[in-house]
Amino acid sequence: MHLRVVPCVQQYQPTRTKMEIFNLIFVLLCSVFVFAHGFSRNLPILSFDEGYSHLFGDNNLIVLKDGKSVHLSLDERTGSGFESQDLYLHGFFSASIKLPADYTAGVVVAFYMSNGDTYNKTHDEIDFEFLGNIRGKEWRIQTNIYGNGSTNIGREERYGLWFDPCDDFHQYSILWTSTSIIFYVDDVAIREIKRTESMGGDFPSKPMTLYATIWDASEWATNGGKYKVNYKYAPYVAEFSDFVLHGCTVDPTELSSINCEARKSSHSIPIGINASQRVKMENFRKKYLQYSYCYDNGRYKKLPSECVFNAKEAERLKRFDPVTFGGGRSHHRRRHGNGNGKRHVAI
Repeated sequence: MHLRVVPCVQQYQPTRTKMEIFNLIFVLLCSVFVFAHGFSRNLPILSFDEGYSHLFGDNNLIVLKDGKSVHLSLDERTGSGFESQDLYLHGFFSASIKLPADYTAGVVVAFYMSNGDTYNKTHDEIDFEFLGNIRGKEWRIQTNIYGNGSTNIGREERYGLWFDPCDDFHQYSILWTSTSIIFYVDDVAIREIKRTESMGGDFPSKPMTLYATIWDASEWATNGGKYKVNYKYAPYVAEFSDFVLHGCTVDPTELSSINCEARKSSHSIPIGINASQRVKMENFRKKYLQYSYCYDNGRYKKLPSECVFNAKEAERLKRFDPVTFGGGRSHHRRRHGNGNGKRHVAI
């Protein structure tokens, strides 16, 4: 195991009380500096070969001549995907992605972390899934997490966007620490999941690989499977660039002796959301949140323990979708594959 990440707190050894005060001030200053200067732009950008390997899809994965951009395509034969060369425990993971245009119903592009190959029955997962749509309708983003094989508890949220993700590249990022998971779009935090004692092992806590895939999810992805992939519009091409893999890499043979938090690195990562970022996140959620499991009364009769009820958010969702958030519909969960034998769960 070796380290590429270190927390913003530096070593300092006065008395315990003074040390705690110093560390608190230093953390706050680091946080402000990092966010004010755009943390994602301060981290190293990797070429594809430096951080990733081909996963599946034969010639449907194309690395461009600059070595820093990749095209993943879906056609009648297969989807495609790539994976990080290393396992990571915590860190900041990011890519700029441009999604296919026109009719994309049934198509799913995924940018996610998982350890299903290592922990078959107790796997963890952190997901960005981009759900295609019929012509004239926008792509939707879905985020989700699983911990310790807790696939019976879906923690999905879905959103619209303030831009067309087919027109240009936009950055999608995951910040994963021992206490929280934050999803970002173009450096705007869109979701924060705080680790709570009640979650137990449901919070992802084991080393994971980063994946990117495109595949046919006609069974469920668009209007519950009403609209399927139409290969008349193939190939569907998702473009990836600006790869950031900035975390603690773990030797698979040393999974039982992991300690990634107290190491040193020349690059720090953000440690949370400051006041300005939180305002932006709240504004995003007011305008673009379309689904949250925390308010789906038809699915969960009792509010999941980690959910913090927000009456205004609940009311907005009820107005957006009165059937779901009025308790009139239950979601049915389906298992689906991404074309290479890996499986994960969605509603």
